[in-house]
Amino acid sequence: MSTDVDEATRAVAERLRADFDPIIAEITTMFIDRIPEFHHDDEVRRLMIASTASNLAAIIDMLALSASRDDITVPLAAAEYARRVAQQGMAPEALLRAYRLGEHWLTQRIIGELRTCELPAELALETAGRGATVVNTYIDRVIEGIVDIYESERRRWDMRSDTMRAAQIRAVLDTENLDLASAEHMLATSLRGWHLAAIVSVRKAAVPASDLLRAGVAMLTAATGKEPLTALIDEQNCWVWISSAGKPSLDVERLERDLTRRRGIHVAVGDLGAGLDGFRQTFRDAQRARNLALLADSGSPLTLHTRVALTGLLMDHLPDTRAWVHRVLGELMREDETTARLRETVRTYLDCRGSLTDAAARMHIHKNTVHYRIRRAEEVLGHSLTVDRLDVEVALRVSEQLGMARPS
Repeated sequence: MSTDVDEATRAVAERLRADFDPIIAEITTMFIDRIPEFHHDDEVRRLMIASTASNLAAIIDMLALSASRDDITVPLAAAEYARRVAQQGMAPEALLRAYRLGEHWLTQRIIGELRTCELPAELALETAGRGATVVNTYIDRVIEGIVDIYESERRRWDMRSDTMRAAQIRAVLDTENLDLASAEHMLATSLRGWHLAAIVSVRKAAVPASDLLRAGVAMLTAATGKEPLTALIDEQNCWVWISSAGKPSLDVERLERDLTRRRGIHVAVGDLGAGLDGFRQTFRDAQRARNLALLADSGSPLTLHTRVALTGLLMDHLPDTRAWVHRVLGELMREDETTARLRETVRTYLDCRGSLTDAAARMHIHKNTVHYRIRRAEEVLGHSLTVDRLDVEVALRVSEQLGMARPS
């Protein structure tokens, strides 16, 4: 029976080979009719036909020669077609669907060929089973290779696109005397409205950094309700702009909540800016906020420039800033838990405009505790908080945002 099955399988293979061109025409027409993504231009359609032909020729050879699974490789034409559709951004699901449609069609064609042969029922069944196994084995093996080829090309193409986009954005940010029309042409987007820039970055994490960067961008998209302009700068940093004709709004609470749920992502957000100058300025704000977050190393997943603008400006003169803070606060900068609580209480008290009641409510402690800590802080300072109040308030804010005098 085995010899008979071999001969019957070879006979089917030769029938398929004799009808090769009509079969290719029918299969490729099916792809175009049933898979919308396969409506290619002429050049890519020729590649698709060549890919289909190379796969069919390989399957016919396997049927005729009884080749083993180990002999299966991705044909060159099929590999090139996978690379081309990856470059064009076609979903891999469409490509995989074509292979499965082709597998089903060819299996049915083999069964149809056997119906026209005068073979004993048992031999016909055995031959049909072998044909189906060969086709399925080939398709499974080739799909494994096609997926690898597609994903590798997609990554390479994305990296190339990101590199080009990053270069264009850097040129818009850095080129002096660049007019608005030229900048819009370079980025293929309008810069006439309002812009909000952000820098999404990742720390070392168990999951791939690219997944975290995409998650961070998705969080910004959800928090603003708008699709951003993005540029992947390296493996750990992505620049983002949210732009619109009106001022884009940022749901800070939602963004903070989402970032807290997905550890390893940090987002630094600039202030709103309008036009080309605003596009540049909001990014500089985001950079300053990001640099401050790196310097302070507070562990917070979100840094808003609106909250750290003053400290961000003082970072350019960090040694002098540190010296000034220590000069203003003196012993109130000691690195211990007790003094840290005093600093926090004074910050809250001043932020509440000198209200003991409001400060106590915000800190969830008794009013008398706030009163005691304020008196103790004044003793440490050597003067009342009404003396040089602005200097004390700024120094406390700067020390907090720069992570100075953080208790061990």
